[in-house]
Amino acid sequence: MRFEIMRLDDVDGIAVDSTVVDAASVNRIVQQAAAMGQRIYIRPTESAAS
Repeated sequence: MRFEIMRLDDVDGIAVDSTVVDAASVNRIVQQAAAMGQRIYIRPTESAAS
């Protein structure tokens, strides 16, 4: 499963950038964001029909 992670602006909460990662990478990114005090939003990406 893949997730989109958006970094949010500290002032108004607007997404300033985003990346799509696999499930194994989510924990590492959350830990990094917490250590730096960043606000993030995580949601699953829609999978393409095969």
